[in-house]
Amino acid sequence: MALLDGITSRIIDTDRLSVTILERAGDAPETAADQTVVLLHGSLSSSLVWQELMQDLPSELRVIAIDLRGFGGTEHMPVDAGRGVRDFSDDVAETLDELGIAAPHLVGWNLGGAVALQFALEHRVRTILLESPISPYGLGGTRRDGTRLTDDDAGCGGGTVGADVVRRLNDRDDSADAPTSPRSIFRTAFVAEGFTTEHEDLWVEAMLSTSTATGNYPGESQHSPHWPGFAPGRFGVLNALAPGNFDVSSIVDLPDKPQILWIRGVLDPLISDASFSDANHLGALGVLPDWPGDEVAPAQPMVSQTRDVLRRYTDAGGTATELALDGVAHTPHLERPAVFRRALLELIGYIGSPASPAPPTEAIILSSSD
Repeated sequence: MALLDGITSRIIDTDRLSVTILERAGDAPETAADQTVVLLHGSLSSSLVWQELMQDLPSELRVIAIDLRGFGGTEHMPVDAGRGVRDFSDDVAETLDELGIAAPHLVGWNLGGAVALQFALEHRVRTILLESPISPYGLGGTRRDGTRLTDDDAGCGGGTVGADVVRRLNDRDDSADAPTSPRSIFRTAFVAEGFTTEHEDLWVEAMLSTSTATGNYPGESQHSPHWPGFAPGRFGVLNALAPGNFDVSSIVDLPDKPQILWIRGVLDPLISDASFSDANHLGALGVLPDWPGDEVAPAQPMVSQTRDVLRRYTDAGGTATELALDGVAHTPHLERPAVFRRALLELIGYIGSPASPAPPTEAIILSSSD
């Protein structure tokens, strides 16, 4: 495992599985929960991607990055898609129990954002930072209000990932010779055009650590009578995010609402109202043939759905803030590290008053009056 200076790795054995975590050398295990930050990575990645942020956060904090099941060094146990992301959130809960951490600050990127919201439905957290998160209604196959387009979630799940992507993950292909290679995906989807980093090899290594074993990424698919002809199977990461399996919009009803900060890139091609990971949007573009039209198979308005749910969250007594970054794609913590770091520190109360953390500069507190 490629670790940057000051970052250490160890395995936590739980009753569910063995989990790999990253920590910072010198962080005190007895640090209070209100000074503990837990980082949850996205799909097609691992905890390695958090290392620059971990290095840059103040030494008074305790910072932990967790490899989700089937990613990085954590056991490659199958994901039961019928449970949504509860396999992941239950794994995180047991890991934190083993570490003696209760009610931390959670940071979730992409899939990690979905896991953070699921975790918050079942456990106490202090704050949540959602970075480029999956819609609260899942990935694909829904109208703006979250209603499903088909009863089998046609066009969602493991079938949305091409066989060549999986083959290149299996082959640990770190080249940039094809648009389906992990490095090409990083350059064209994870970061905005023109972004460069000295640690690109490390971020690609995080992608290559993704398990493609049965039940992991992306997951099986099955035949559907609806366009485009496939639907989610029973196991696998992307199947767990299908709208019939995953819906965390009930965060609106939490009696104890943690403050939520949502950070996204305006140029994000993956989490968007016109996402290139959405089969229906690809159909509208002609990439997938025989698209039946917008009435039958509209693109999922992912950003609008998240904004709608977070507005309701604020109207119901919580606080949810949106920070949209121009010139940024899917990974704000890599592309705008100083902005991301400051926003996180303001959220958790490290900067300003802990009792009343201020929203980051240029962020918008969401409400139905916006």
